[in-house]
Amino acid sequence: MRDRYELHYWPSIQGRGEFVRLAFEAAGVDYADVARTQGVPNSGMPALLDWKHDGVLPTPPFAPPVLRHGKRVIAQTAAILMYLGPRLGLVGRGETARLWTHQIQLTIADAVTEAHDTHHPISGALYYEDQQAEARRRAQDFRSNRLPKYLAWFEAILARNKVNDGADRLHLVGGRLSYADLSLFQLVEGCLYAFPHATSAALDDAPLVLRLHDEVARNRRLALYLRSERRIAFNEDGIFRRYPELDR
Repeated sequence: MRDRYELHYWPSIQGRGEFVRLAFEAAGVDYADVARTQGVPNSGMPALLDWKHDGVLPTPPFAPPVLRHGKRVIAQTAAILMYLGPRLGLVGRGETARLWTHQIQLTIADAVTEAHDTHHPISGALYYEDQQAEARRRAQDFRSNRLPKYLAWFEAILARNKVNDGADRLHLVGGRLSYADLSLFQLVEGCLYAFPHATSAALDDAPLVLRLHDEVARNRRLALYLRSERRIAFNEDGIFRRYPELDR
Protein backbone atom coordinates (compact mmCIF):
# COMPACT_ATOMS: atom_id res chain seq x y z
CA MET A 1 0.00 0.00 0.00
CA ARG A 2 1.28 3.47 -0.83
CA ASP A 3 2.38 5.64 2.06
CA ARG A 4 -0.28 8.02 3.30
CA TYR A 5 0.43 11.74 3.35
CA GLU A 6 0.66 13.15 6.88
CA LEU A 7 0.30 16.89 7.46
CA HIS A 8 1.62 18.08 10.81
CA TYR A 9 0.22 21.50 11.66
CA TRP A 10 -1.55 23.32 14.47
CA PRO A 11 -5.14 22.09 14.85
CA SER A 12 -6.97 25.37 15.52
CA ILE A 13 -5.75 27.72 12.78
CA GLN A 14 -5.54 27.74 9.00
CA GLY A 15 -2.09 29.32 8.96
CA ARG A 16 0.53 28.15 6.52
CA GLY A 17 -0.75 24.60 6.73
CA GLU A 18 -3.92 25.61 4.89
CA PHE A 19 -2.01 26.04 1.65
CA VAL A 20 -1.09 22.35 1.87
CA ARG A 21 -4.62 21.32 2.87
CA LEU A 22 -6.02 23.07 -0.19
CA ALA A 23 -3.71 21.06 -2.44
CA PHE A 24 -4.81 17.78 -0.87
CA GLU A 25 -8.47 18.73 -1.05
CA ALA A 26 -8.31 19.90 -4.66
CA ALA A 27 -6.56 16.69 -5.68
CA GLY A 28 -9.02 14.52 -3.77
CA VAL A 29 -6.32 12.42 -2.11
CA ASP A 30 -6.40 10.77 1.29
CA TYR A 31 -4.29 12.52 3.91
CA ALA A 32 -4.01 12.68 7.67
CA ASP A 33 -4.30 16.07 9.36
CA VAL A 34 -2.39 14.63 12.29
CA ALA A 35 -2.99 17.10 15.12
CA ARG A 36 -6.72 17.25 14.33
CA THR A 37 -7.10 13.46 14.34
CA GLN A 38 -8.14 11.86 17.61
CA GLY A 39 -8.62 8.33 18.86
CA VAL A 40 -6.09 6.58 16.64
CA PRO A 41 -2.41 5.80 17.23
CA ASN A 42 0.20 8.40 16.29
CA SER A 43 -2.24 11.28 16.16
CA GLY A 44 -3.17 14.46 18.03
CA MET A 45 -0.86 17.14 19.38
CA PRO A 46 1.72 14.65 20.78
CA ALA A 47 2.26 13.29 17.27
CA LEU A 48 2.55 16.81 15.88
CA LEU A 49 5.42 17.54 18.24
CA ASP A 50 7.23 14.23 17.78
CA TRP A 51 9.66 15.74 15.32
CA LYS A 52 10.76 18.28 17.94
CA HIS A 53 11.87 15.48 20.22
CA ASP A 54 13.58 13.46 17.49
CA GLY A 55 17.25 13.92 18.27
CA VAL A 56 18.57 11.87 15.36
CA LEU A 57 16.55 13.04 12.35
CA PRO A 58 19.18 14.30 9.89
CA THR A 59 16.79 16.85 8.33
CA PRO A 60 14.98 18.36 11.35
CA PRO A 61 12.19 20.83 10.50
CA PHE A 62 12.37 24.30 12.00
CA ALA A 63 8.61 24.70 12.41
CA PRO A 64 5.28 23.41 11.05
CA PRO A 65 3.88 22.78 8.55
CA VAL A 66 5.68 19.47 8.20
CA LEU A 67 4.85 16.78 5.66
CA ARG A 68 5.67 13.15 6.32
CA HIS A 69 5.45 10.85 3.35
CA GLY A 70 7.09 7.50 3.82
CA LYS A 71 10.63 8.18 4.97
CA ARG A 72 10.55 11.79 3.77
CA VAL A 73 10.11 14.66 6.23
CA ILE A 74 9.65 18.03 4.50
CA ALA A 75 9.02 21.45 6.02
CA GLN A 76 8.36 24.92 4.57
CA THR A 77 5.10 25.39 2.69
CA ALA A 78 6.70 26.15 -0.68
CA ALA A 79 8.99 23.11 -0.44
CA ILE A 80 6.08 20.86 0.52
CA LEU A 81 4.04 22.08 -2.43
CA MET A 82 6.97 21.72 -4.80
CA TYR A 83 7.19 18.07 -3.69
CA LEU A 84 3.44 17.47 -3.84
CA GLY A 85 2.75 19.30 -7.10
CA PRO A 86 3.84 16.55 -9.53
CA ARG A 87 2.37 13.81 -7.34
CA LEU A 88 -1.03 15.49 -7.09
CA GLY A 89 -1.21 16.71 -10.67
CA LEU A 90 -1.04 20.34 -9.56
CA VAL A 91 1.92 21.54 -11.59
CA GLY A 92 3.00 21.34 -15.22
CA ARG A 93 5.24 18.51 -16.39
CA GLY A 94 8.06 20.63 -17.78
CA GLU A 95 10.91 22.06 -15.72
CA THR A 96 10.12 25.62 -16.81
CA ALA A 97 6.52 25.37 -15.61
CA ARG A 98 7.59 23.82 -12.31
CA LEU A 99 10.18 26.47 -11.60
CA TRP A 100 7.78 29.27 -12.53
CA THR A 101 5.07 27.80 -10.28
CA HIS A 102 7.57 27.55 -7.43
CA GLN A 103 8.65 31.16 -7.99
CA ILE A 104 5.03 32.33 -7.75
CA GLN A 105 4.56 30.29 -4.59
CA LEU A 106 7.60 31.87 -2.97
CA THR A 107 6.24 35.32 -3.79
CA ILE A 108 2.89 34.37 -2.25
CA ALA A 109 4.82 33.28 0.85
CA ASP A 110 6.43 36.75 0.98
CA ALA A 111 2.99 38.36 0.82
CA VAL A 112 1.67 36.08 3.57
CA THR A 113 4.57 37.09 5.82
CA GLU A 114 3.87 40.76 5.20
CA ALA A 115 0.20 40.26 6.02
CA HIS A 116 1.18 38.56 9.29
CA ASP A 117 3.59 41.34 10.17
CA THR A 118 0.85 43.95 10.04
CA HIS A 119 -0.34 42.75 13.45
CA HIS A 120 3.05 41.61 14.79
CA PRO A 121 5.53 44.11 13.32
CA ILE A 122 7.99 44.01 16.23
CA SER A 123 7.94 40.44 17.50
CA GLY A 124 5.81 37.33 17.41
CA ALA A 125 6.61 36.89 21.09
CA LEU A 126 4.69 40.06 21.98
CA TYR A 127 0.93 40.44 22.12
CA TYR A 128 -0.72 42.57 19.46
CA GLU A 129 -1.70 45.05 22.16
CA ASP A 130 1.98 45.54 23.00
CA GLN A 131 2.81 46.73 19.49
CA GLN A 132 -0.44 48.32 18.37
CA ALA A 133 1.01 51.69 17.39
CA GLU A 134 3.63 50.02 15.22
CA ALA A 135 0.97 47.72 13.79
CA ARG A 136 -1.09 50.68 12.63
CA ARG A 137 1.89 52.08 10.72
CA ARG A 138 2.78 48.70 9.22
CA ALA A 139 -0.82 47.99 8.22
CA GLN A 140 -1.15 51.40 6.57
CA ASP A 141 1.84 50.66 4.36
CA PHE A 142 0.56 47.15 3.59
CA ARG A 143 -2.87 48.46 2.59
CA SER A 144 -1.61 51.40 0.55
CA ASN A 145 1.53 50.02 -1.05
CA ARG A 146 2.41 46.39 -0.57
CA LEU A 147 -0.95 44.67 -1.16
CA PRO A 148 -1.71 46.61 -4.37
CA LYS A 149 1.83 45.89 -5.60
CA TYR A 150 1.47 42.15 -5.06
CA LEU A 151 -1.97 42.04 -6.66
CA ALA A 152 -0.70 44.02 -9.66
CA TRP A 153 2.03 41.41 -10.19
CA PHE A 154 -0.42 38.52 -10.06
CA GLU A 155 -2.72 40.44 -12.40
CA ALA A 156 0.12 40.84 -14.88
CA ILE A 157 0.89 37.11 -14.76
CA LEU A 158 -2.71 36.23 -15.51
CA ALA A 159 -2.88 38.78 -18.33
CA ARG A 160 0.35 37.55 -19.94
CA ASN A 161 -0.57 33.88 -19.80
CA LYS A 162 -1.77 33.48 -23.40
CA VAL A 163 -3.57 30.26 -22.54
CA ASN A 164 -6.05 32.39 -20.59
CA ASP A 165 -7.21 34.24 -23.72
CA GLY A 166 -10.84 33.25 -24.17
CA ALA A 167 -10.55 30.42 -21.64
CA ASP A 168 -13.43 29.44 -19.38
CA ARG A 169 -11.09 29.40 -16.35
CA LEU A 170 -8.00 31.42 -15.57
CA HIS A 171 -4.70 29.96 -14.40
CA LEU A 172 -1.40 31.44 -13.33
CA VAL A 173 0.66 28.81 -15.14
CA GLY A 174 -0.40 27.17 -18.38
CA GLY A 175 -3.96 25.95 -18.81
CA ARG A 176 -4.47 23.73 -15.77
CA LEU A 177 -5.09 24.17 -12.06
CA SER A 178 -1.85 24.45 -10.11
CA TYR A 179 -1.01 24.79 -6.45
CA ALA A 180 -0.11 28.42 -7.20
CA ASP A 181 -3.76 29.08 -8.17
CA LEU A 182 -4.90 27.53 -4.89
CA SER A 183 -2.42 29.55 -2.88
CA LEU A 184 -3.37 32.82 -4.56
CA PHE A 185 -6.98 32.03 -3.70
CA GLN A 186 -5.99 31.56 -0.07
CA LEU A 187 -3.95 34.77 0.02
CA VAL A 188 -6.87 36.78 -1.36
CA GLU A 189 -9.32 35.04 0.95
CA GLY A 190 -7.16 35.80 3.97
CA CYS A 191 -6.71 39.44 3.01
CA LEU A 192 -10.46 39.81 2.45
CA TYR A 193 -10.93 38.56 6.00
CA ALA A 194 -8.23 40.71 7.59
CA PHE A 195 -8.64 43.85 5.48
CA PRO A 196 -12.07 43.66 3.84
CA HIS A 197 -12.23 47.33 2.83
CA ALA A 198 -8.65 47.71 1.60
CA THR A 199 -8.60 44.38 -0.21
CA SER A 200 -11.91 44.96 -1.96
CA ALA A 201 -10.63 48.33 -3.15
CA ALA A 202 -7.34 46.82 -4.35
CA LEU A 203 -9.16 44.07 -6.22
CA ASP A 204 -11.01 46.73 -8.23
CA ASP A 205 -7.67 47.18 -10.02
CA ALA A 206 -7.03 43.42 -10.25
CA PRO A 207 -10.18 41.96 -11.87
CA LEU A 208 -8.38 38.87 -13.18
CA VAL A 209 -7.12 38.02 -9.69
CA LEU A 210 -10.65 38.36 -8.35
CA ARG A 211 -11.98 36.18 -11.15
CA LEU A 212 -9.41 33.46 -10.44
CA HIS A 213 -10.26 33.62 -6.73
CA ASP A 214 -13.95 33.14 -7.46
CA GLU A 215 -13.32 30.32 -9.94
CA VAL A 216 -11.13 28.41 -7.48
CA ALA A 217 -13.86 28.75 -4.85
CA ARG A 218 -16.30 27.09 -7.29
CA ASN A 219 -14.02 24.12 -7.95
CA ARG A 220 -16.15 21.07 -7.19
CA ARG A 221 -13.90 19.51 -4.58
CA LEU A 222 -12.85 22.78 -3.01
CA ALA A 223 -16.40 24.07 -2.78
CA LEU A 224 -17.30 21.00 -0.74
CA TYR A 225 -14.25 21.47 1.47
CA LEU A 226 -14.86 25.17 2.04
CA ARG A 227 -18.37 24.40 3.30
CA SER A 228 -17.23 21.50 5.47
CA GLU A 229 -16.09 21.30 9.08
CA ARG A 230 -12.63 20.43 7.82
CA ARG A 231 -12.16 24.07 6.83
CA ILE A 232 -11.09 25.91 9.98
CA ALA A 233 -12.61 29.37 10.24
CA PHE A 234 -10.34 32.39 10.16
CA ASN A 235 -9.62 33.60 13.67
CA GLU A 236 -7.40 35.97 15.60
CA ASP A 237 -4.79 33.33 16.36
CA GLY A 238 -3.78 32.77 12.75
CA ILE A 239 -1.79 34.62 10.10
CA PHE A 240 -4.73 36.67 8.83
CA ARG A 241 -6.38 38.54 11.70
CA ARG A 242 -9.21 41.03 11.60
CA TYR A 243 -8.51 44.11 13.66
CA PRO A 244 -10.86 46.79 12.30
CA GLU A 245 -8.53 49.59 13.35
CA LEU A 246 -5.89 48.23 10.93
CA ASP A 247 -8.27 48.43 7.96
CA ARG A 248 -8.69 52.19 7.95
